[in-house]
Amino acid sequence: MKRILTFLAAGALSLLAIAPSRAGADLDNIKQSGVFRIGTEGTYAPFTFHDANNQLVGFDVEIGREVAKRLGVEAQFLEGKWDGLIAGLDANRYDAVINQVGITEERKQKYDFSDPYIASKAVLIVKGDNEDIKDFADLKGKKAAQSLTSNFGKLAQSNGAELVGTDGFDQSIQLVLTGRADATINDSLSFYDFKKQKPDADVKIAAQQENADYSGIIVRKGDPELVAAINKALEEIKADGTYKRISETYFGQDVSQ
Repeated sequence: MKRILTFLAAGALSLLAIAPSRAGADLDNIKQSGVFRIGTEGTYAPFTFHDANNQLVGFDVEIGREVAKRLGVEAQFLEGKWDGLIAGLDANRYDAVINQVGITEERKQKYDFSDPYIASKAVLIVKGDNEDIKDFADLKGKKAAQSLTSNFGKLAQSNGAELVGTDGFDQSIQLVLTGRADATINDSLSFYDFKKQKPDADVKIAAQQENADYSGIIVRKGDPELVAAINKALEEIKADGTYKRISETYFGQDVSQ
């Protein structure tokens, strides 16, 4: 047992000795190659998807291009399925993943994140003329259209709602619009996207949770210079109005908070 502990301690010291030597390596490689390799799905509208001309577009795509520009390089998007995107960092297929990756403590143990660049909140959605439901507690005894296994469904149920099962956001909204459900709890970003596409849809946000879930640009651990450079780029994008323009293009409002 003692030998194992000694070995583990020696290994940890070796890692500590090696880690500083990687600092700046990824950023240097990006600058030398002139390319910022970005992993993304390409199938997740409005964040990363293909338009009618099969061009890769979306909120995350534009953010990635702007970050690359401020790093002084070109953005190169490499598409892949969600399940393998983050693992692609380990295989050095990408320099970063920009694909609405939620910042979690579990992920932060293995990877580094930029500062948050987008926030989403749970919102309570009702018909435009509904004045009975003004807060989550008002769901008691009401019908909420939800994916039954989702966290949103659990939130509705915890507030006393009767759940009407759906396959996702679009179906939930339709049930509210047709009066087959009184409300739905869903993601604020999905709602803003829906209203951007269908501004005349007769639904509104009655309430929202204060706590937000944040997404960031995820990179390999051990290169604080790269994280700092990305954060500086994000600050510049917000300061010069570029972020506001991109945000309004896809959501109709600022989604950074």
